[in-house]
Amino acid sequence: MSNQKKTVIIIGGGLGGLSAAISLAQSGYAVSLYEKNHHLGGKLNRLEQDGFGFDLGPSILTMPHVFEKLFTGSNRKMADYISIIQLDHQWRSFFPDNSVIDLYSDLEKMSNKNSELSEKDMKEYAEFLEYAKKLYDATEKGYFEKGLDKTGEIFREHGLLGSMKDFDYFSSMYEAIEKRISNQKVRDMLAYFIKYVGSSPYDAPAVLNMMIYMQHAQGVWYVPGGMHKIAEGLVKLATEIGIELHTGLGVTSFIKDEQNQISAVELADGSLRKADYYISNMEVIPAYQKLLHEEPAFIEKLEKRFEPSSSGLVIHLGVDREYPQLAHHNFFFSADPANHFDTVFNQHKLPEDPTIYLVNVNKTDKAQSKPGHENIKILPHIPYIQEEPFTHEEYLLLRERVLIKLEKMGLTDLRKHIVTEDLWTPDDIEKTYGSHKGSIYGTVSNRKKNHGFKHAKHSERYDNLYFVGGTVNPGGGMPMVTMSGQQVRDKIVQRDQQDGN
Repeated sequence: MSNQKKTVIIIGGGLGGLSAAISLAQSGYAVSLYEKNHHLGGKLNRLEQDGFGFDLGPSILTMPHVFEKLFTGSNRKMADYISIIQLDHQWRSFFPDNSVIDLYSDLEKMSNKNSELSEKDMKEYAEFLEYAKKLYDATEKGYFEKGLDKTGEIFREHGLLGSMKDFDYFSSMYEAIEKRISNQKVRDMLAYFIKYVGSSPYDAPAVLNMMIYMQHAQGVWYVPGGMHKIAEGLVKLATEIGIELHTGLGVTSFIKDEQNQISAVELADGSLRKADYYISNMEVIPAYQKLLHEEPAFIEKLEKRFEPSSSGLVIHLGVDREYPQLAHHNFFFSADPANHFDTVFNQHKLPEDPTIYLVNVNKTDKAQSKPGHENIKILPHIPYIQEEPFTHEEYLLLRERVLIKLEKMGLTDLRKHIVTEDLWTPDDIEKTYGSHKGSIYGTVSNRKKNHGFKHAKHSERYDNLYFVGGTVNPGGGMPMVTMSGQQVRDKIVQRDQQDGN
């Protein structure tokens, strides 16, 4: 690069935006980031209410090495900024017949702790992990390390036949599980790893089974004090290395020129800012709609291929008792998971009997509630905002069904013990984070619509515009969106090196 630093403007301060900002600053670029909200970290948001502390966004940290890379790039140690602890007991699955399966990365411990699982079950699971490892290794090679964005790039990297074999191309996630696992409860437990990307295992490609090996090999982690501490650590690092961070000041539009370039952004205060490159942490379709005002036909084409992931009804409860049967992470399964996924992802209706994810951080972090109390976060996946939106009353009816289900499955008198509550609907998620139709995980993974691929990170319309976050590859989830920022840095640096800049 020349002595004159190239400039970058980043729109949005979620994990993808922060990752791109830090990575580019470490590569010698002058970076300014603008965030419309008054906090940085996007969905890594926090609620303190009546003596309870809640993570409003992600609750599970995986692949910590992805975050570590941001600190080592500035010759720093992540441990000096963010404390993390590994959970030996990864999660607990509750089933309608009152049986329970506990998930551990240690297979011997998992076998000893689960009378529900036979020797055959454990043998099948161990063999499944070997299958999932092959998927992970193939994914890491191109999709993660090289930031490949399109099916054609994968075919060139692995070869046509190699790609079909390496990624189990013709199977859905559930088909691959069903083929290798005979215990229906284990099938359902493994299929719900799809929660990381807000999709259906019946429609998602088999390659997503790599998440099962990834978690087994690299662990489940927690950040004492709350997951927002990740964002705080990254913001501290960004400030130390000279990134300009602006909160409470969003970008309202891109200014375009006739050469398919972005020439400036207009801020909410009416001022203009110019840069060499622009990176949007706003999701792809909302950015094209609201900041670039693209024609409806172009937006419609994107929406057909890149449908939003699921949303969620997020219920935060403070209760005045303890539930010793809960683990830190818990899943309460539907009596008919296939019907549940069909209802949410194909019929786009609110589920009658949802599978429920429940987080009880008090099992690890007692400081998140008052003594003798617990904080409980409840998340059933539900459809994104439809053309005929669900009413608030319908969301409240779902809330009631969810709480009754939890009571029937062992959380006795849960509703009677609620002392504080906070409820988020898809409308709240869309309003706060600008996510497309209130989706939580970006773009749905659907092998028929997009083969599990998200939008490419480089805009197909504007040469100096890039995207990060859950609507671009490698997809949703904290490590993936963080990786997207690192991959955009790689693309921009490589481009400038090829241009001799």
